[in-house]
Amino acid sequence: MSRITCKTCRRLGESLCGREKCAFKKRPYAPGKLDSERKHRSQVSEYGEQLRAKQKMRITYGLMEKQFSMYVKRATARHETGEGAAPTALKLARELEARLDNVVYRAGFANTRALGRQLVSHGHILVNGRRNSIASHQVKIGDVISIREGSKSAKVFVGLTEKLAAMAPSHVLTVDPAKLSATVKGVVREVEPMFDTQKVLEYYSR
Repeated sequence: MSRITCKTCRRLGESLCGREKCAFKKRPYAPGKLDSERKHRSQVSEYGEQLRAKQKMRITYGLMEKQFSMYVKRATARHETGEGAAPTALKLARELEARLDNVVYRAGFANTRALGRQLVSHGHILVNGRRNSIASHQVKIGDVISIREGSKSAKVFVGLTEKLAAMAPSHVLTVDPAKLSATVKGVVREVEPMFDTQKVLEYYSR
């Protein structure tokens, strides 16, 4: 999956690329003419809104269409009952958030998910002390994610200890700045507000 471009951010109406100088922050509108400059303002259809919501979520996590649709199918196919049963939207979010490349990003080891995926594929990341180069690996509660000892001196990790020490605590991960490791202690409790997961599910239910 290629890196997210600023043009994509502008088209989807959200800064998704992770860059501090994202073009969307200066020009928060889609590329091309402004609606006010158009002779006929385009109206986004219901399908268009669903497609945009799907694209925003898929691109944020750096997935190809086939991969993303697989996560949606898994979330919709899994039937849970009882008081603790999670809604489909939350099940989807938990599947995506449990990807190893995403956890590396959430732990603060990488500034973007794309870099997190690269660190995993290049063998810099350990899961429970063993090297894991599969970005889609699903982490579980209790798993310890760490940086390989031989990789700690790499340029990409310079100043990481100080950065991790300044991070806000999370209910999902416990980060140990000294050891450059993170322990999974829970699952996400809600879907990020930036995503309209209901429209995503509607898109795939057509």
